[in-house]
Amino acid sequence: MMVKIGVLGLQGAVREHVRSVEACGAEAVVVKKPEQLQEIDGLIIPGGESTTMRRLMDKYGFMEPLKQFAVQGKPMFGTCAGLIILAKRIVGYEEPHLGLMDVTVERNSFGRQRESFEAELSIAGIADDFVGVFIRAPHIVEVGEDVEILAKHEDRIVAARQGQFLGCSFHPELTDDHRMTQYFVNMVRESKA
Repeated sequence: MMVKIGVLGLQGAVREHVRSVEACGAEAVVVKKPEQLQEIDGLIIPGGESTTMRRLMDKYGFMEPLKQFAVQGKPMFGTCAGLIILAKRIVGYEEPHLGLMDVTVERNSFGRQRESFEAELSIAGIADDFVGVFIRAPHIVEVGEDVEILAKHEDRIVAARQGQFLGCSFHPELTDDHRMTQYFVNMVRESKA
């Protein structure tokens, strides 16, 4: 079954996500206007800078349409800054952005001295040997009871799933390993079916 997966095209590693989605045999659409959300089956919110991305989301009127997209049960995958956008709680901030996924995240949590690094991860149900690329990455400090923890790095949660929501701290699109994207494509296929 052909599914259409949008990549929120306001900021961040958009082209790389498009390439990864296409490598998984799905159609990719760069979403720059809220009305495009009606044409897609699932959405990836890429990495970038979460405060900048939020400003652009406000400017282009994306907040309510994205919440509606979630209400329709459509899958959403947030990577790095995208995870921060999805989270219900952000350490040090009173308000979340979309507040959809029952996790608490901390921004830039791996410290300045290790702003960018790679680490081999074991991701439940996806891969035992996935190389995660971390760039000024956030991490998940705690999860709600119906959130499944998929991966940890040095005891920090770096990937999780809650029903239709998938989030990770790293950038799966910056490698040629498409298994994490494939997992999301499969979530979208199941949801559409």
